Amino acid sequence: MNFDLSDEQKAIQSLVREFAQAEVVPRAEEMDRQEAFPYDLVKQMAELGLMGLPFPEEYGGAGADTVSYALAVMELGRADASTGITMAAHVSLGATPFYLYGTKAQKEKYLIPLAQGSMLWGFGLTEPGAGSDAANVQTKAQLREGKWIINGTKAFITNSGTDISGGSTITAVTGARPEGKPEITNLIVPQDTHGFSRSRKYKKMGWRASDTRELSFVDAEVPEENVLGARGKGLQNFLTVLDGGRISVAALSVGLSMGAYDESLKYAKERQAFGKSISKFQAIQFKLVDMLSEIEHAKNMVLKAAWEKDQGRDFAMTASFAKLYSAEVSRRVVNEAVQIHGGYGFMDEYPVSRMYRDQKINEIGEGTNEVQRMIIAKMLGL
Repeated sequence: MNFDLSDEQKAIQSLVREFAQAEVVPRAEEMDRQEAFPYDLVKQMAELGLMGLPFPEEYGGAGADTVSYALAVMELGRADASTGITMAAHVSLGATPFYLYGTKAQKEKYLIPLAQGSMLWGFGLTEPGAGSDAANVQTKAQLREGKWIINGTKAFITNSGTDISGGSTITAVTGARPEGKPEITNLIVPQDTHGFSRSRKYKKMGWRASDTRELSFVDAEVPEENVLGARGKGLQNFLTVLDGGRISVAALSVGLSMGAYDESLKYAKERQAFGKSISKFQAIQFKLVDMLSEIEHAKNMVLKAAWEKDQGRDFAMTASFAKLYSAEVSRRVVNEAVQIHGGYGFMDEYPVSRMYRDQKINEIGEGTNEVQRMIIAKMLGL
C-alpha cells in the first residue's frame, strides 16, 4: 500500500490551497452574508483549469485523476463550502453526464465550454416529491413531431440560474416500460428554451453564496436529439453519476471539517482564560485531537474511493461509505469547533458559525445518511 501522493497530485493540491487561502477565505464571510454568487472566483477557477479538472484535454479539461479532483474539492471546501460546491456540482453533476453518456457532437457542443468553465450546467433529478425516492419522477416529456414537450418541476438544482448557466440536464418520464414501470430518459434543456423558467434563488441555511433554484417546465420544447444517453436509461445513468458525486460531497465534507479544525486550533492558541491559552487545557486538547483523528479517517476513505474510481474498479460502496462517514464527521467536528469558540462561535463574525450552517446539507445532498445506509445494506445482501 502506498499512501504517498504523486508529484502531480501534490502540485494540484498546493495550487488549489494557495488560491483558496489567498482569494476565497478573505471573501467567504461577505459572500455568505450578501448571498453573492462568486462570478470572479469561478472565472479564476476556470483559468486554473479547476472547472474541468478530471476531463480529457481534448474536451477542454485538465486531464487530472479523481484523487487530484477530490484534493481540489477539499481545499476549496476548507476555505468556503459555497465555492467548493459550485465547482464540485459543476464537475460531478453538470459536466460528467456529458462525458459519460454524450455523443461526440454533444461533447463538443456542451462538454468543452463546461470543462473550460465558460458555462455552468444544472443536474435536474430531484423533484418536490422525488428526493430520496429518486424513481418517483413526475416530470413528463412527450415526443411530438420531432420535439420533446416537457412539463414538470425540479427542485434544489445547483448552478441552474446564474448569468453563465447554459441549461440543465433533467430526468423525465418519456413512456412506459414493458413491465409497466415508467420509462425515464435524460433530456438536455438549454437555458433559452421556451417554456423553461427558473425561480428566484432559495433562501438557504447554508451554501448561501451558491446558486440553487427550482426549475419549471410548461410545454418546454427541445429537439428529439437532445436525449442524453440511451432512451429509457435516464434514472440508471443519473444514479451512476451520483456515485461519483458522492466522492465530491465527501471531499467537501472533509474540507469543511479541515477548515473548522484550522479555525479552532488558531482560536485555541489565541484565546486566554485563567491566565493562559485555552490550548493548554486538556479538555480543549482532547477535542482538537479527536477532531483531527476523525478528519484523517474521513480523508483516507474519500481518497480510497477516488483511487478505486481511477483504477476502474467498482467504487459505489466505498463512495457511499466515504459520503456517509465524512458527512457525520463534519457534523461532529463543526459542533466541537463552535464549542471551542464558546459564545464567539455563535456569532457570524467567526467562520465556524458559517461552517455550522454549511455543514448540515452534507448529510442530505447526494443521498441522505439514511439512504447511504440503505445502499450499503443492499450491497451487503441484507
